[in-house]
Amino acid sequence: MAGEAQDPKVWPLPKFYFSVDIGDQQNLAFQEVSGLDTETQIIEYRAGNSSTFSTVKMPGINKVGNVTLKKGIFVKDNKFWDWYSQIKMNTIKRVPVVIKLLDEKGGATMVWTLQNAWPTKITGTDLKSDGNEVAVETLEIAHEGLEIKNA
Repeated sequence: MAGEAQDPKVWPLPKFYFSVDIGDQQNLAFQEVSGLDTETQIIEYRAGNSSTFSTVKMPGINKVGNVTLKKGIFVKDNKFWDWYSQIKMNTIKRVPVVIKLLDEKGGATMVWTLQNAWPTKITGTDLKSDGNEVAVETLEIAHEGLEIKNA
């Protein structure tokens, strides 16, 4: 990798053109998406008859972090609050969430799919009498798996 020459016609993808699908709601507009990460826990093990005085590191259970979505608040747009309010005694509608990084023509170049996603936290906007920013709400989504594909 380090010794290969970079193709001058290939550029890194910009990160500002993306879309989000939540369940059957398509092309939702968000200001920011963060938390698209996965991690493998480390198991440290040393056999009792090992001649070295150190542990061996092995891969353990995979875990994924929560994904945070930020968007502007619109009049009479309570979709996220309605979805969040469905949580009752460990029952919630779990849906796939698809996040697509788009090229200049609007085609997907990378696609992240969150399996069995559900809202774990909603944060409303902060209010300031002397501010002039857009009101932004934050939706934090828990999920059970992250799949990444190149389109």
